[in-house]
Amino acid sequence: MKFRVAREDLADAVAWVAKSLPVRPPVPVLGGILLEVSPDNPDQLVIAGFDYEVSTRAQISVDAESGGRLLVSGRLLSEITRSLPAGKPVDVAVDGSKVTIKGGSARFTLPTMPVEEYPSLPDMPEASGTVDAATLAEAVAQTVVAAGRDDALPMTTGIRVEIEGENLTLAATDRFRLGLRTLPWTPASADVSTAVLVPARTLSDAAKSLGAAKDVTLALGDGLLGLESAGRRTTVRLMDLEFVKYRSLLPNETTTTVDVPVGELTDAIKRVSLVTDRGHHLRLQVADSALTLTAGGDDEGRAEEDLPVDADGAELLIAFNPGYLLEGLAVLRTDKVRLAFTTPSRPALLLPLRKDPAKDPGKDGAGSGASDDGGKDAGYQVDEDYRYLVMPARLPG
Repeated sequence: MKFRVAREDLADAVAWVAKSLPVRPPVPVLGGILLEVSPDNPDQLVIAGFDYEVSTRAQISVDAESGGRLLVSGRLLSEITRSLPAGKPVDVAVDGSKVTIKGGSARFTLPTMPVEEYPSLPDMPEASGTVDAATLAEAVAQTVVAAGRDDALPMTTGIRVEIEGENLTLAATDRFRLGLRTLPWTPASADVSTAVLVPARTLSDAAKSLGAAKDVTLALGDGLLGLESAGRRTTVRLMDLEFVKYRSLLPNETTTTVDVPVGELTDAIKRVSLVTDRGHHLRLQVADSALTLTAGGDDEGRAEEDLPVDADGAELLIAFNPGYLLEGLAVLRTDKVRLAFTTPSRPALLLPLRKDPAKDPGKDGAGSGASDDGGKDAGYQVDEDYRYLVMPARLPG
């Protein structure tokens, strides 16, 4: 096996594959990266990794003198290709149980791993449809924030992916909050309808790595979820677990709503929660068009801040984990948020508010697709595609 390849293409592809490799592989070969130039496709180099749960595969152009298969330490290969001189081609040649990697004046000789012991990569399932890459990456980021991290409750560590016609819905919950995002996509079949559970961390990493790709192909089948775009392919083994019936958690009505700029609320929460120890809650009181944030007490110190807000409905006193609020606000992707409450003991919603270009407060035009904001700022409307639900903390008494 002998080929020449552009250093930037090789380093980028190897780094992408290496991210999915296990930190402590159960067997040494699973920590390796597979390089292959096949006789059927001699001008393409396949770079792949697989640990029986996640497979990654990238394909780049090469100038090959001879083909073959090579398995080498993924961590070491990633570090070497990243360190090679920029702008210089890289020559790779296999000689027996050694591989030589040369770029510019740098030359490395590494031992190869037994490629015959490497498992076969899973095939990509049949394509289910396509979705905009940037929209999918944003949707995954908005839901993974609510996913659990406790392996003792494995169903909470996944993201539920629901497909219903032209709508794709992602949901995640750790039992204390819920992230729910719906986005459009183009299904391969008009009547497609299914739901699967995908490991949240793996799906998040895959979505982040989509890069500048325009569209992503999603594929479901054989217990796998596949994502493919711009010469890169990832498969993830699905979780065979029952997800919570999360839709019953969503409130059917609200008694109090508060509209406030995201930046102002975020800064106020960070300031007031400085006096709280880990696990203590932040109190929010709505009254007289103001939102009062309070934390702490006489023993550990106390902080309080008033924010002018656009409030509607009954006065309310409710408490939350400040970290849950901050994580929800950070993924809204809007400059204004609506806090929607029912009672101090029921979940609250963080709803993104977007400017509606079709609605001008100085004109009579009602605009299209706008929700009824009950007399609030007519220049904003609720974005119906995202919901972040958070459970309140119990107040003393």
